[in-house]
Amino acid sequence: MAMMFVGCDTPDVKEKEGPLGRELRYSFTTEGEEGIHMEVFLPSEELNTGVAIIDCPGGAYYKFGGAFEGTYWAEHFNAIGCAYAVLYYTFPKGDPAVPRHDLDRAVGIFLENAVNWGIDKRRIGVMGFSAGGHLASTVATHPSKSWKPGFQILFYPVITMGTGTHTRSRQELLGENPSQALIEEFSNELHVTGDTPKCFLTYASNDTSVSPKYNSEAYYKALVENGVEVQRVVYPSGGHGWTVDSFAYAKDISNKLIEWVSNL
Repeated sequence: MAMMFVGCDTPDVKEKEGPLGRELRYSFTTEGEEGIHMEVFLPSEELNTGVAIIDCPGGAYYKFGGAFEGTYWAEHFNAIGCAYAVLYYTFPKGDPAVPRHDLDRAVGIFLENAVNWGIDKRRIGVMGFSAGGHLASTVATHPSKSWKPGFQILFYPVITMGTGTHTRSRQELLGENPSQALIEEFSNELHVTGDTPKCFLTYASNDTSVSPKYNSEAYYKALVENGVEVQRVVYPSGGHGWTVDSFAYAKDISNKLIEWVSNL
């Protein structure tokens, strides 16, 4: 069941003790890029539930968001016994296979270490913010033959590559002039089935950067129509790219997500 990473060097691993458990940093060797890595935060053995979450921060596929889209969640998830990782993936620069390959590598590390880390392979999920939400939902709607996520957590995600897309994200992922076939292939609302993993979806109704109508709401509709379990949390304000300090509902969404994850 472990994935093979063709053309990938064995990542360098560094480990230290964190506030609630072990912390590991996997540094990948990716030609032409520096700093491609995954930070893993493992809960204590006493708290471990076997659930694992791999997070993909946003940034329109050319940069990464702040702590709220990454390491902020480590202590929250570790405190309820969940392993958590933040993947700083390679930016695609027009090749959509590139970030997906990095996410597959990250999943492979969790699968290969499942016994040592106390991870239930069926309860490894993906999480993503904005463009990272597109990457996470791509894996959820286009699973590999050997593995699919047990669940998905999406914050104000880019979903479509068609009408209403986030233009910069599409340009970075698919290039300047993608074909209609490529646009449809990576418009994830078109690929939801009854086998798509359960979903926690949250966004603000006043998001003017990534249109809720064509992205979050279209995805929610597709999930419901296909009988996929989904919890949707919509806030009246907050826009796009939330932070702990500026988002008025930061504590509320943290509590709601932790409760949802606790019941996986």
